Amino acid sequence: MDAVGGPAPMNEVEIHSGLVHKERVLPRTSYRAELNWLLAVLPGFPLLLLVLRLWYLSRQDLPTMLLLVQYINPLGMIGALFITLSWTLPAAILLVRVLGGILLVSVPGRTGTSFLAVAALRMPGWVVVIAAGIAAFTWQLRMLPLLMMLIVAILGLTAVQGEPGDPWVMRWLTLGVPVLVAVLVWIFVWPGVVAAIRAGDHWTAVLLAAPPLFGPVLTGPVPQRWARIATHWPAVAAAFAMPFMVGVAFLQAPVLPDTAVEHAADGEPAEVVRGQLIAVDDTSTTMLEPTGQVTFIPNGEVRSKTLCPQARDTPDSGLTVRGWPVEAPALEWIAPTRPVTEIDPRCLGRPLDRGAAGG
Repeated sequence: MDAVGGPAPMNEVEIHSGLVHKERVLPRTSYRAELNWLLAVLPGFPLLLLVLRLWYLSRQDLPTMLLLVQYINPLGMIGALFITLSWTLPAAILLVRVLGGILLVSVPGRTGTSFLAVAALRMPGWVVVIAAGIAAFTWQLRMLPLLMMLIVAILGLTAVQGEPGDPWVMRWLTLGVPVLVAVLVWIFVWPGVVAAIRAGDHWTAVLLAAPPLFGPVLTGPVPQRWARIATHWPAVAAAFAMPFMVGVAFLQAPVLPDTAVEHAADGEPAEVVRGQLIAVDDTSTTMLEPTGQVTFIPNGEVRSKTLCPQARDTPDSGLTVRGWPVEAPALEWIAPTRPVTEIDPRCLGRPLDRGAAGG
């Protein structure tokens, strides 16, 4: 008999994962076809982002876009895509593991038709560990309490899915560890919570203080009739929101070097073209100005050029937690940076020789 009381289908498989050991029917016949479509479309998403980035950079001008395609190195754009979106893959992995784990322990006999449950069941532990490590370095400080909540939830769900152990050990893993981690997180972020409340930044205060409260709740099952709603709807919402978030972040990522070129024709004052360097060939230097206009500067008129450092993002809130800006990830503290002590006048649109410019 199946889960609804009817005759059991001929083709059945079993899930073996400690308590999650139930006979279940194979997924619906269209499941594999849907998965094949997903695997076919997924590689095209980065390509779509790259094309949209060029379209956005060219200010929707097709000739300019074709020029950019001719000269831009795809590896550079892929590198920019990876650096900009390095936080999204850990977020997807951890979210799938938590939501799928909740579904596994809540409705272990009806997981055959759930992509979340199957993905969580088959996800190796080392993948989760690597995803958590990457998230710890690439997520902003105000998101780290959320990361700790996801980690303790995964630990508790893994213990529940496994073979039943000593009750005290199970209580420690599902209740003691989340509470202890919550207390440690609150001790660390409490100065930031107080500062955020005083500054009126309630969203940051919630991100810092609220996630530890839900750690113990996410380690156990939910009522069966609410299990799919509590897991699938957040997953669907995240699946729809993440492409838009990724697209907005990547459209603002630099893919060409920000350069200032000083040039002057014979007998004329020097001028500076500030923009993004597209290419340098035997005859001219091609620049893309902020307005989207492409400028060809003859190499014989080029006096000098310099790379302009990318302006560091100013924290929106200015809040810190024990000296750590809430918008800064740990990677920014660890990775070496290039100190900028003086701004080159060419990056401000002024030539080096002001007398030649008539000023």
